[in-house]
Amino acid sequence: MSNNFASDLLPDPSALVLPSSLRLPVVFDVARLQAELAAIVPTEFIPHFNTGYYEGDWSVVPLRSIGGRSDQIYPDPMRNDYSDTPLMARCPYIASVVDHFRCPKLAVRFLRVRPRSVVKEHRDHMLRLEDGELRLHIPITTNPDVRFVVAGRRVLMAPGECWYNDFTQLHSVHNDGDGDRVHLTIDCVVNDWLRDELRAAAEAEIRAWSIAG
Repeated sequence: MSNNFASDLLPDPSALVLPSSLRLPVVFDVARLQAELAAIVPTEFIPHFNTGYYEGDWSVVPLRSIGGRSDQIYPDPMRNDYSDTPLMARCPYIASVVDHFRCPKLAVRFLRVRPRSVVKEHRDHMLRLEDGELRLHIPITTNPDVRFVVAGRRVLMAPGECWYNDFTQLHSVHNDGDGDRVHLTIDCVVNDWLRDELRAAAEAEIRAWSIAG
């Protein structure tokens, strides 16, 4: 299935209106991402707090959290006292990936959906460009039988890629495969640098769509 979402964009070039899903023009080192993920022991994964949203195993490792706590997985929208947890010190390459994004960062986590697990369709409040805060996803491990759907469209994300998704839209995850699906997620405060990166990604998507079609 195609990942071409550029037809969602409005034609006004002065307005930054993004599609529901957009790949940024950056790719990170998959082997290094996976090596640092492998250093996390199973007991350091914490079950997700939204227990009504999933079936099976949806779990979290906090790398940056409120108060820098390794047991704090809730990204409280009323707090801004985020700092790296001790787990981040064990992941120097991932720390450099996070530093690539020259904007304020809030929660940074590994999010894991284990085989035969489902994250049910839901919306996240105030988590898109227009709201001033967004979540970037960088897949680390996945498999062909993962179905990640945003706004009614399956989004195919390869390890090492970086994706913006509008999570105020309905979205869900089904891991029907035999391997874990683990993403590095970075919650970002939108600033001029991030807005320019997203604009460049959207313009590149429009050009690709125009050439293809």
